Amino acid sequence: MSQPWQPQYNPGHQPPVPQQPPGPPQGFGAPPPAAPGPFPPQPAYPQQGPYGPQRRSGNPVGAFFLGFLASVVVSLVYSGIVYATYQDQSENTVYVLYVLHALVNGAAVGALVGLVGHRRTGAHIGGAVVAVLGAFFGFTNAVVFVTMDAGWFAFRNMMQADALIPAKAWWGNGGDSWPISLLGLVVAAAAAWGLAHLVGRTRR
Repeated sequence: MSQPWQPQYNPGHQPPVPQQPPGPPQGFGAPPPAAPGPFPPQPAYPQQGPYGPQRRSGNPVGAFFLGFLASVVVSLVYSGIVYATYQDQSENTVYVLYVLHALVNGAAVGALVGLVGHRRTGAHIGGAVVAVLGAFFGFTNAVVFVTMDAGWFAFRNMMQADALIPAKAWWGNGGDSWPISLLGLVVAAAAAWGLAHLVGRTRR
């Protein structure tokens, strides 16, 4: 038999709280418990922008020695030309050949320095110095070759009297041709620096 209905005690006459129907047991159609979310994203390291520090290319040491080798070859060719034609050269021809040799020497050195040293400023400076030395020693070596053409004793007497005679001849022997001597050095340095800079800009 069913028990008779008995009123429930409700102090304060509060409305009855509705009961939630029991949910289905786990494993029988109930959604699985939510899986823990992924780990929070880690802060990424800041990337270097296009203007950040980058690895510089080029080989300044190799550029220096390659430019030095080119300068020696060009200087020897110039000295050989002077030795072979000095008897037929006028004073103006001597000056023109000297300046042209300085230009060719600087261009050869600058092209090679730019190819190997790329944009390295140190390589460009070294190339300019090498070209200046090549222009100077090209002329002094030509003086030595011409002196030796007169015989070994003439060369020995020159060296015993004053070993700086080739350098003094380059300076003009006290004459007024020293501006041309300096012009050759400026031309060699400018050609080497300018061409090395232009060629190096195209290299990466």
